[in-house]
Amino acid sequence: MSATAPAVPPASAGGTPPGSRPSGGSAAGGDTDPRLRARRRRRLVAALFLLPALLLLGALVAYPILFSVGRSLFDATGTRFVGADNYVEMFRDPTTLKAIRNSAIWVVVAPALLTGLGLILAVLTEKVRWATAFKLLMFMPMAISFLAAGIIFRITYEQDPDRGVLNAVAVGVHDVFADRPAYPGARAREEAGGTEVTEGKDGSYGTAADLSPGGTLALGVVGVPPGEVPAEAEPAAAPTADGGSGDALTGTVFLDFTPGGGGEPGRIDEGERGLPGMTVQAVRDGKVVGETTTAADGSFRLTGLADGSYAVRLPASNFAEPYGGVSWLGPALVTPAIIGAYLWIWTGFSMVLIGAGLSAMPRDVLEAARMDGAGEWQIFRRITVPLLAPVLTVVFVTLVINVMKVFDLVYIIAPGPVLQDANVLAMQMWLVSFGGGNDQGLGSAIGVLLLLLVVPAMIFNIRRFQRSRR
Repeated sequence: MSATAPAVPPASAGGTPPGSRPSGGSAAGGDTDPRLRARRRRRLVAALFLLPALLLLGALVAYPILFSVGRSLFDATGTRFVGADNYVEMFRDPTTLKAIRNSAIWVVVAPALLTGLGLILAVLTEKVRWATAFKLLMFMPMAISFLAAGIIFRITYEQDPDRGVLNAVAVGVHDVFADRPAYPGARAREEAGGTEVTEGKDGSYGTAADLSPGGTLALGVVGVPPGEVPAEAEPAAAPTADGGSGDALTGTVFLDFTPGGGGEPGRIDEGERGLPGMTVQAVRDGKVVGETTTAADGSFRLTGLADGSYAVRLPASNFAEPYGGVSWLGPALVTPAIIGAYLWIWTGFSMVLIGAGLSAMPRDVLEAARMDGAGEWQIFRRITVPLLAPVLTVVFVTLVINVMKVFDLVYIIAPGPVLQDANVLAMQMWLVSFGGGNDQGLGSAIGVLLLLLVVPAMIFNIRRFQRSRR
């Protein structure tokens, strides 16, 4: 049986033999397409323009991150591999744990306050005619470096009221409502005309309970600088017995110091002056039964006393140190004080960004709500805030990222003795690595922790930008 040859279709006139390529194509599968060549050229040009930025980004961002991760796995010398020991040590170190706690306080408090203040100021600014000047004034601190701002607030928070503005205000307000001590730092003589004077546990000075109505007493006081003796002080008058009523104790409180030397301690000598304004109390059985204030010559008279024995006391309020204000930079308030400085710098930034979002809001919605009878508070709570939610979120997350890296203000404002109480992660990383710790392995581990804490906020912000662009 013979094989049958396969049928070959006839070639059409002007056609292409089977299996051959179209005459318009090429062996490269369309490499000669002009649109494809233009697209490849654009990609090449874009890559050439991006290459310097990518190199810079790699040198300043990618390489330091990778190097820090690798360095965190080695010891302080950088020669011995220790694995995760630095990370374990980081969470065992009380100083680092305090820095983490303070950083958490910063993240919770500062962005929330800044966003709230920015929102309130942005809304209120729309109600005034001088809004532009106010915005400019609020934004000006952003032009000041953190170094200069730290120096400003370090002086502002000074404990000495003569230097610290806040304490000068605090002392002024306090002195309006409370009397200043008459003679701060002074003390009474141990003997007053043969009567022993003792110091109490509360800083007061008193005699023994052996004085009766009709008696006299001269109480000498020392430790009063001549320049602090009141101008109205007159020469001390020798105490005289009560004029016959029999219900009073009389005496004199004087500065027991004779100009030019000489004189006898405990006695009123010529040239010695009385101390006016000194509070004197009569005490019986531990209770104050009489009180008076010395005159210009230091004399006093305690009246209305029944028969019996009394002690005379100069209360501690006469000798207490004057009110010195608030210890803003003490261990308890140093972190809130530094956050206050941070608010001063960044409130303008928050206000301007939120104000830009506020100006883009549809006004017809607000007018419709007012026409429906909604009050300003209802409009703010139910319309303004919801419409500004995307802007508020961006501002809040941006500030969270920023406060995680705060360093300058803490380093400059916090005094040395309380630096550890104000410590934050960025500060601890520097202190461990270069500020005396000289352990760059542990410092790199803290830096990696800081990076891991910042990255989620950055990712969230980027996704917000992408969603808003879509």
